[in-house]
Order: sequence, then C-alpha cells, then structure tokens
Amino acid sequence: MTVPKEISDHNFFAFLWHATFLAFAQSFMDVDTIIPAMVIDSGGKAMHIGAITTIMMGGSSFTQLFFAPYISNKHYKKKALLAGINIRVCSLFALAFLLFFSGGAQKGWILGLIFLFITLFAVGGAFTNVSYVDIFGKSVNEDKRKTFFSAKQIIAGSIVVVSAFLAKKTLTLSGYPLNYAYLFLIGGALLLTASGGFWKIREIAPSTFLIRGWKDYMVILKNELRQNKKLSWFLGFINTQGIIISFLPFVMLYANETFHIQSSDTGTFLLFKVLGAVSIGVFVFFMARRIKYNPLLYLNASLSVGLIVMTLFVKDGIALRYVFILGGVIFSLYSITMNGLLLEVSGKENRALYTGLAGAGNIAPTIFPLAGGWLINQFGFQTFFILFIFILLTTFFFIRKINCTK
Repeated sequence: MTVPKEISDHNFFAFLWHATFLAFAQSFMDVDTIIPAMVIDSGGKAMHIGAITTIMMGGSSFTQLFFAPYISNKHYKKKALLAGINIRVCSLFALAFLLFFSGGAQKGWILGLIFLFITLFAVGGAFTNVSYVDIFGKSVNEDKRKTFFSAKQIIAGSIVVVSAFLAKKTLTLSGYPLNYAYLFLIGGALLLTASGGFWKIREIAPSTFLIRGWKDYMVILKNELRQNKKLSWFLGFINTQGIIISFLPFVMLYANETFHIQSSDTGTFLLFKVLGAVSIGVFVFFMARRIKYNPLLYLNASLSVGLIVMTLFVKDGIALRYVFILGGVIFSLYSITMNGLLLEVSGKENRALYTGLAGAGNIAPTIFPLAGGWLINQFGFQTFFILFIFILLTTFFFIRKINCTK
C-alpha cells in the first residue's frame, strides 16, 4: 500500500523534527563518551563499563524481543511510541536530579541508582524502536526511505556539531557531579522537544498482523527464519558487526587508565566523534541514489577492523582523537545501513515483529561488553582488542550472504 504523497511528506518532516532535536540531545547524553565518563568519575571500573555498555547498547536491543509481541498486536503503534520516549525523558531528568543532590553520598549508592535510571532509559528506547520502525515503514513511502536515513544525518549534523561544542563547554563549567547533572537536564529538555515530532505523525494504516500468545510468537519466529533466508544472514551480520557499537566506551576506559584524561578531553572526544558521523552522513546523502547497501557494508566492516588496529598503536591522548573521528564514521554508517537492511528484509505487516527479532539477534553485542570487562581485568586491553578484531572479520561472510541488491 502506497501512502498518499501529502501524508508521506508530512510524516517525513515529522520524523525529521524528531531526528534533528534527538541529534541535538544526543551530545548531552552520549553513550560512547558522556555516560562512560560519568560512570568512571562515579567510581566505575572495567566491569562497570562492561555492564553499562551491555545495558545501553546490547540489552536495550535484546529487550525488543519481549516487547514485539505486545506492540505487534496493536493496530496503531503511536501510543506505544510516545510512551517509550516519555520513559526516556523522565529517566534523564531523574539522573540530573540524582547528580544535583547527591552531595557527599557514597559512590556505591550513586552508582546503583545511575544503573537503575540508565536501565529505564535503555528499556524506553527499546520500546520506542519497535514502534518507530513499524510506523516509519508504513507512513513514509519507499522511495523516500534511503533519502531520509541519510538526510537526517546531514540535517541533524549541522546541529549536532554545535551541541557537541556546547556539551564540551558544559563539562568544564564545574566539576563532578554538577557538570553531568547540567548535561542530563539539557538533554532531557531537548528530548522532550524532539517528542513533538512523534505527536505530529499521521498513522493512517492499521496493522492487521496478530500474535496469539508467546507460543504462537515462537512458532512465527521459527517460520520467518525458515522462509526468509536473508533474515538469518541479517541476524549473523548484526551479531558480528554489531559489537562495534560497544567499542568506544572501552576506549574511554583505556584513555582514562592509560592517559589519565580530564573532563575537557571527554568533550573533545565527543566533538571528534560527531565530526566523523557528520562527514559520512554528507557522503551517503549525496550518494544515496547511486550506491547500494553492499558496498557500504563492506566499507564499514573494513573501517571497523582498522579502528581497533589504530587504537592498538595510539601512543597519547592527542592521537586518540582520531580514533573517535573514525568511530563516529563507523557508528553512523552502521546506523544508516542497519535500519535500511531491516526494512529490506521485512514486509509491511511484520516490521514490528522483525524489529523484535533483530533485538534477539543482538546476543553477541549484549554479552560481549560484559565479557570484555572481565577480559580486560584478567588479561589486559591488548587481548580484548585482538578478540574484537577476530569477531569483526567474520562479518564479511554474512555480508556476502546477504547480497543486498538495493
């Protein structure tokens, strides 16, 4: 079913509104730099970084598996979408107030509450994402989708560079914990503004796809895996390439323990990461109609291996900035290609189901950060980096199998 052009264009800009203000907010709650730095300043070690990375990146995706049956049975998904983003807004405000009034409280107690609010934030994101993919797929016409994924990178890019400068400045206004409290307060306000785009979405096509209980859900998942061969290769891809999204938090820990970075350095790393993300967004935006997904997948896998090798040879905090530039390129490119691939392998009626299944496919990105924290404690960073490279090399096999023609 083709959405009327007027409604498709209206929804296109509603989603861009959300993407733009979300990009502004993300610098103030960045999961690769700001949150790991806050955990480290709160007394966190390698295992804490592994756990928080699992919650933010792997665990949040994995929980989509459990939300998918409930959300799939909703004819309209907009209320679920709004509920998810409101949970995230409230979690950020709660983090801000926790840090404002923590005073001389013991760091163990503060760390426990930080993990609680970050968990709520991640779960809200998983709940939102299942609804988001379903609504986007049936509310914006197919000829606009790749343009949207690249356009949101370049449009939001001009804002996110400014927000990264502001976040960097905010980090140096005061010491821990007030600097992080200011960041999360601003981030929560911006995310609340971003939710306005979701309120404006016109969801006109009800979903008729129903799941009757958990047993039925498992049968449907099994059948989808059997009938859709590309889905199996897609799950293999996100279980190998997907671990790269957990890398930069460990680089933050590595930088802290090896080069003893300060709050100003954290802001600089954030800025360099943003510059990398914006640069690849511009490239994909102008090449969207001429380039297929497969070359982008091979490029990103190669750059990911290069990122780990570069980190192994970094000798000081200044050179480490270029690791974050490349990290920004890789994570942005992964986001563009992963979302596009999900739409390619799924159909109109089962997108919420496939989004949940993609969450189940994030087993390795969920477990690996926890294992990484243990590996670093036992064997050091070099062993951890080498294992990372080995897993990433297997990505090339799944890309060849996917062979996406679009």
